[in-house]
Amino acid sequence: MELFTGWADAGLPALFAACFLAATILPFSSEALLAAMALGPWSSLALLAVASVGNTLGGLTNYGIGRWLPEGRLMRWLRVDPAKAQRWHALVRRRGAWAALLCWLPVVGDPIAIALGLFRAPWLPVAALMFLGKAARYAVVIAALRGW
Repeated sequence: MELFTGWADAGLPALFAACFLAATILPFSSEALLAAMALGPWSSLALLAVASVGNTLGGLTNYGIGRWLPEGRLMRWLRVDPAKAQRWHALVRRRGAWAALLCWLPVVGDPIAIALGLFRAPWLPVAALMFLGKAARYAVVIAALRGW
């Protein structure tokens, strides 16, 4: 937790950066920093807004990777088995942008966002639903720490 106290001292911009990075394909976590800050003087609404927007923009970065990188290059770069790609395509076809509600999940959230971009789910519903899912997760974390 000591690592995150330095970040917490940097305030809301550091929270935004941490949440953005945590939502990309980079291995990073934002919950510890959010927890440290939720125990401090920051407003719950400010924490929720900054964390949710930062994490959503990071998730949309993954969406953009899927959308704009050529499919063959993306599959080789991510070492995706063609059968697994077909399952992701079926998920996007079946659930569409609604799958973005699950982008907050560890391990599968990043591939969902990439698949939504790769298989051309409409970006505006993806962004809105991704924001809702990520905001709900952060609201639960803040509420649990602040005893709501």
